[in-house]
Amino acid sequence: MTPLRQRMINEIKLRHFSPRTQEAYVKSIESLSLFYNQSPDTLSAEQVQNYILYLINEKQLAWSSCNVCYCAFKFFYFQVLNLDKLDLSFPPRKKEKRLPQIYSKDELELIFNSAKILKNKILLKTAYSAGLRVSELVSLKIRDIDSSLMMIRVEQGKGNKDRYTILSENILTELRLYWKVYRPSFWLFPNRKRSNHISVNVAQNAYYKAVELSAINRKGGIHSLRHSFATHLLESGCNIKSIQMLLGHNSIRTTVKYLHLSKKHLMSVQSPLDSLYCKGNQYV
Repeated sequence: MTPLRQRMINEIKLRHFSPRTQEAYVKSIESLSLFYNQSPDTLSAEQVQNYILYLINEKQLAWSSCNVCYCAFKFFYFQVLNLDKLDLSFPPRKKEKRLPQIYSKDELELIFNSAKILKNKILLKTAYSAGLRVSELVSLKIRDIDSSLMMIRVEQGKGNKDRYTILSENILTELRLYWKVYRPSFWLFPNRKRSNHISVNVAQNAYYKAVELSAINRKGGIHSLRHSFATHLLESGCNIKSIQMLLGHNSIRTTVKYLHLSKKHLMSVQSPLDSLYCKGNQYV
């Protein structure tokens, strides 16, 4: 590892950025350096701007992906190298608002059954059953599963907050079977060497493989399991405040978006056209 990369990582850790942010920032700077085959601290503002244009025009990355790179560049040049006079600008753009991808219960069952490896099947079921983010899922420890309270402890989730979410009776039974087969000792989902937990990429690949084998023609990452958890709870009658607490949302506004996904709530709404017509009468 070069001293410059280590310096950047140290600056990131000092600010308590998440491991995923650290990975994204380091990868962005590495890609920039490889593009020009130069050390990133020798590049000009014009070269950085041209690289961003390359990402937009040639690679046609989503605006959100380009924005991650831009944030990484700003951090590197302004915070790590302290180049306050670097003329680096990136025109703002309105964030696209898209509804989250959700699965029906039948589709979820098909996905779970398509995971041929027991560990992967339990991994995906645990994600859905508790509404976990992938970073929370992979870092679960054996001690986080509290069968006496039927709760799962999520330690230092997004925003560096601890919380509890529900433990499904079904997943508890399957976790006990999983433990008998794999015998995890500390991490619930350890890596092959058992030196740490599995990576986010491993969990995502397990999900994509299961979806591919299920032949469900939907786009959406492993986070779709969390979206499905929230939507299905809402449809079962769970109040929005409880769902907010289980998901660990800071604001109720973030949770309210699931109202737009609930078929039960949408189907209960009557079209104003129908209110204009009464059986046996004319339109007014």
